[in-house]
Amino acid sequence: MPFRGVGNFISMKKLVTVIFLSIAIAGFSQQKLSLTDAVNTALKNSYDIQLAKNALEVSNINNYIGIAGGLPIVSATGSDNEQVTSINQKFADATRDTKRDNVGSNNLAVGVTGSILLYNGLRVTATKKRLEELQSQNQQLLNAQVQNTIAAVMTKYYDVVRQQTYLKTIFQSIDVSKKRLDILQVRKDVGLSNNADIFQAQLDLNALIQSQQSQELIIDQAKTDLLNLVFMKADTKILITDTIIVDKTVNMDSVRNHLSKNPVLAAADKQIKINELIEKETAALRYPTVRASTGYNFTSSKSAAGFSLLNQSYGPFIGVNMSVPIYNGNISKRQQQVAAINTRNATIVRDNLVLDYETDMVRTYQSYSSTLAQLQTEFKNYTLSTQLLDLILQKFQLGQATIIDVKQAQQSFENEGYRLVNLNYAAKVAEIELKRLGSQLGL
Repeated sequence: MPFRGVGNFISMKKLVTVIFLSIAIAGFSQQKLSLTDAVNTALKNSYDIQLAKNALEVSNINNYIGIAGGLPIVSATGSDNEQVTSINQKFADATRDTKRDNVGSNNLAVGVTGSILLYNGLRVTATKKRLEELQSQNQQLLNAQVQNTIAAVMTKYYDVVRQQTYLKTIFQSIDVSKKRLDILQVRKDVGLSNNADIFQAQLDLNALIQSQQSQELIIDQAKTDLLNLVFMKADTKILITDTIIVDKTVNMDSVRNHLSKNPVLAAADKQIKINELIEKETAALRYPTVRASTGYNFTSSKSAAGFSLLNQSYGPFIGVNMSVPIYNGNISKRQQQVAAINTRNATIVRDNLVLDYETDMVRTYQSYSSTLAQLQTEFKNYTLSTQLLDLILQKFQLGQATIIDVKQAQQSFENEGYRLVNLNYAAKVAEIELKRLGSQLGL
């Protein structure tokens, strides 16, 4: 029986895998989930994104000149009082004296007043600008949450791909173990092998089958974590067929140029401007406030008896009011000092974030470039381990290698396969993080 090599075993394994997947899809109604579908679903259903959108909507509503106090205020007032009184009035002319019980009277007063702020130390202007900055800041925070969500989904999605690639390596190793067991069985039939070798080969095969079962559990749990990130039911059966492809064109200068566009850093810059405007608003409390007002009043007083039976007044009015703060216990001054400290604190927070992000960028890029360099060597090692396993199996079939030689070659093949996919995944995770730092993640 001629030796077919690991390549043929892999091809046969692919066929078996296809058949297995077909049965699984038919039996469990698996839903194929692409990376694009996963990210879009997460962006649509993410609670964190919904909260960020709500915060942005609130800031959009509040970004209004009326909220800042720059629009006129119009109010209407009215009162109508009916009362019953007793009257006892005496005059110099006794004939005019009045003494009556249960006298009905009515007092009616209505009016419309409008006022507008003319000056308050430019507090309205500063408040309106602060509301604009808050709206812009919430937009940046929403952008940051979108980037974080995409990064989290991509990282977990490719983790599932990595675990599935582990399983493929185990399947390939199982095929080799079965081939080794077949060869030993043929040797035993012709009296060239003993039960000890067969038992050992069967034990090795059983160990690999257990590894397969354990790896399938890891894959199921990784898929469950992914489903949680994309807000799908935890028991949804999904099928992922993607492979890990690393973008090898990311460079340090590009990431550094885009780092300033990071929405978290942009939001920190906005916070500095917001605090500066709060300083101006607080300082404005120490300036006079001037308001103009106008309106129309109508009053009417009626009585069934007494000095006046009817008294009415009505007409428009206009006026200017000014309030000058003189002393309030230095509260405004201290509030301004506190606002200035908060501005300095916001600057410190921003500078610290910049330092952290730059450090993270450099460390991640170092990992990215180093992993890419290791990948080139590891791919060669994986190819060599495959060729070595093919060669040892051929020699084993011809009786020129021992079962220990096959086991060692097989172990080397598994180790190199694991290292290759781990390095590939590490490079992909570093790529995702670099693009997240530069706010470049997208599909």
